[in-house]
Order: sequence, then structure tokens, then C-alpha cells
Amino acid sequence: MDRRRFLAVGTAVGAWLMAGASPAGARTGSGTGSVEAFPARQRGWRAAPPDWQALRQRLGDRLVLPADPGYGTARLGFNELNDGQLPGAVAKCVSADDVRACLDVARGHGIPIAARSGGHSYLGYSVPDRGLVIDLRAMNTVRVNPDGTAEVGAGARLIEVYAGLAAAGRLLPAGSCPTVGIGGLTLGGGIGVLARKYGLTCDRLAAAEVVTADSCVLTADAEHESGLHWALRGGGGGNFGVVTRFTFDTPPAPGLTVFIVPFPAGSVPQVLGGWQQWVADAPPELWASCQISGGNPPTCRIVGCWVGDPSGANQQIDRLVRLAGTAPTGRTVAAKDYLAAMKFMAGCANDTIAQCHPTWEGGRLTRTGFVAVSRMFGPGPVDPARLTELMTGRTGVDLLLDSLGGAVGELAPDATAFPHRRSPASAQVYAGATPATEERVRATVDEIRDGLARLGATGAYVNYIDATLPDWGRAYYGENLPRLQQVARQYDPDGVFAFPQSVVAA
Repeated sequence: MDRRRFLAVGTAVGAWLMAGASPAGARTGSGTGSVEAFPARQRGWRAAPPDWQALRQRLGDRLVLPADPGYGTARLGFNELNDGQLPGAVAKCVSADDVRACLDVARGHGIPIAARSGGHSYLGYSVPDRGLVIDLRAMNTVRVNPDGTAEVGAGARLIEVYAGLAAAGRLLPAGSCPTVGIGGLTLGGGIGVLARKYGLTCDRLAAAEVVTADSCVLTADAEHESGLHWALRGGGGGNFGVVTRFTFDTPPAPGLTVFIVPFPAGSVPQVLGGWQQWVADAPPELWASCQISGGNPPTCRIVGCWVGDPSGANQQIDRLVRLAGTAPTGRTVAAKDYLAAMKFMAGCANDTIAQCHPTWEGGRLTRTGFVAVSRMFGPGPVDPARLTELMTGRTGVDLLLDSLGGAVGELAPDATAFPHRRSPASAQVYAGATPATEERVRATVDEIRDGLARLGATGAYVNYIDATLPDWGRAYYGENLPRLQQVARQYDPDGVFAFPQSVVAA
């Protein structure tokens, strides 16, 4: 989603929950915990470049090299700050066999190899410099079976998933950015606007078709390759293989209600204190995001979704207002069906499905440049006054607090690879940036991130991958990290998919 479009939604539409794509590649960072270089290759890696012409014999013009027409567009990810990364090749795959062919040609040459679903990796790990992009976006079919399971190609964008499921009267809890790929979102966990009622996206993952580093095609589910299945549910994209198809358990889609409640400037401490208590005690049908914009003073609004009718939503909003002790400056409440609610949250409520796509695919959604990082709240509340201080004077920076709990917390932290089951909320710090302002903006965003850690929010969400995050392995994965490393070494012992923040690198 265009982040400028999202910020405009503050007065018109709901929350944005960006998820990163399958990461792999190189990024130079600075500061404590920064990523400095692509990991060294071992065991028989050759310095000679891959035989791209051999791959072209298989893929034809679906292999795009730097001298080919269309390379300038094919190479791009979502974040404009990563535009300096120039892949050695982009392979537009349409099947698992295409992915196998890519690995057979590129494996063993010491180049980074990355799967790209939506291209939203914050650090551009899905468009590795001088590496191979395995572009899955043509693998975007959505098929709902009679038993309610849905088979989804790993390159499908969320808007395609939502449209396909809605046509069958089903739903999948997932993020709100329409051009995010289902692949990266699911593999990192999948925080979304229906998570408190229906769980994370990864909680609905029944099975996955995976091409491993040795070009084998496996099915990972509860009975087959169960360790891999566990790791794929929150262990982060790019660590274990290339997922080419997901099978999700999908529930029936009910009626939903979306709402926006802005509050007056200067009321952030009261609203934040009330919001934390409100969501902690709320029924799972309620999801709400507290969105704080930096300034003097900071301002805030609550954006949410209620599984039910507007009367129930209004009752919940009334309870929030009582807890905050502050009258809002407005209230927008609207009943929506599932697809309409997801489009509302995506900021394209009045657009067609085709228009909810990137401009180079005939849609209306543009790319942008930004810096974003994350924290996960600890089990207790965060001091509202101290958090407000962090955002005071930070004009141009937004802090998005998205409620968890409910169904997310019903599983144990080690039931899947996603460890943050006891966290009441995720926190994303976001600011627009250009190459000229990136360094300054990143320093500001990192200061807020580190301030949140001092307030007890020490975890982080791998889908908001962060180059300078201290102790990032433990922050992303907690006590699940050693098991994830074991799985990664089992399925990719030679580091074919290695990248700076792979679980093995941690």
C-alpha cells in the first residue's frame, strides 16, 4: 500500500499492517546489531556466474536479465529506498518446476537467491543485489475447495486472496495492505485486522508445497515434514525453502463493522491508557489499532474492526470513550461485508479489484520510500506518559499499535514458530523517507524503537524486518530460535538461501 495513501486514511479509512516479503539478499546497516555483509558461502561454492542462458532455455522471456526490456520494472520492490539494488536476474516462475530449474542453475555459485511474493521486504531482501529473484507473482491462483480449505499460490497479493475467498463466502485473517504477498505475510506470522477472532494467518496454514535448496518438492503439514510445517508458521520468509502453494483452513465470512474514532490533540496519554485496558478486556470479536502521529503535541485515532453489527461496535466504542475519559472529535462506523471491509482497511474502498494493484499492473497503488521498525509489547501495559514523550516533536513519524490477544494468545509460544503469543499488541514505527533523508529518518525511528524497548517492549516482528535491531534473532523468535536454526540447517545445510538476518545467521 502507498504509505502516503495510508496516512490519508487517518480521516477516511483504517489500519495498515505491512508485512514483509520472503527475505534474502544483502543490506548494509549501521549501529548496534546492524547487518554488515552477505554471509560467507561454504562447501563447494563457485565464483563463476550462473549459466543464465541455460535457464533461459527453460523459462524463455520469463527470465529477465539486466539488458532485457522490462528489467527496470521487473527488478523493483515496493520500498523506493532499495532501488539501488540490482539483481543479476529475475525469473518469473509459474510452477514449482520453474523454481526447481532456477535453483538447479543458480545453486552453488555464491549468489544470493530470494523468493519474491509481493516485494514488500522492508530492507529489499527479496530483490538481492547481483542475485536471483525467484518471482512468484504469476503463481496467484486462489481456489476454495468444498470442505472450505483454500489453495493459494504463493505469489497472490492480499487483494487477490480476499476477492477469491469472498466469492466463496470464506475469509482468511491477514494484513490490510492490498499488494503485500500472501507468502511473506504467512511465513512471518501474519498479523491482521481479524487476528483476535480468527488467529494469525499462519495459524490457518494447513499445508505448504515447498521447494527446498536441493530442488526437492515437499509437502509440509502436521503429518509430513512436521518440523518444517512448524517453522513455516512464523519462522520468517527465505529461511527454509521456496513455498509455492499454501493450503489454508478458512472459516465462513460474517458481516463486519469498521470504525474510525479520532481524538483531540493533547489527549494521547489518556487515550493510550484507556485503549490498553479496553483491548485487554475486549471480546475477541474486537480488533483495534491505536495510531499515534508525532508532533507538538502528538495526536491519535483509533481504527478498528468488529465482527458483528454496528450496534455492537458502538457499544465497544462507548466503553473506550469512558475508559479514556476524553470525548472524540468524530466517529465513523460502517457495516461492511468481508471484501468491502478489507478494501476499506486497504485504503481502496472505492476502487475496483484491478485498481487495488500496482500502477505497473494497471492499478492505482504507487510505490514509496520509507523507514519502519517494530517492537512487541510485553505482557503488561506500557506507560502512556512516557510513550507520549517518545512521540513528542517527532513530526512525520507514526506509531501504529495493533491489538493482539484473543485467538492469537490461545496457542502456546512454541506451538508455532511465532513466539509473541502473550503480547497484547505490536508496535510499528513508520516514517516516509527519500535517499537524501534516509539517514536522519532512520536515526529518529531507531530512537523511538529503542525507547519502546526501555518501556518493556523488547520483542520485534520479523515481517517488519529491521537492519539495526539489537539482538534481532531473539527479538524476532524468542525461545523458538534454536529450533528454527535446527530446521534451517536440516533443509538448507549449505546456506543456499542465506541472507543477513536468516535464522542461521542469528
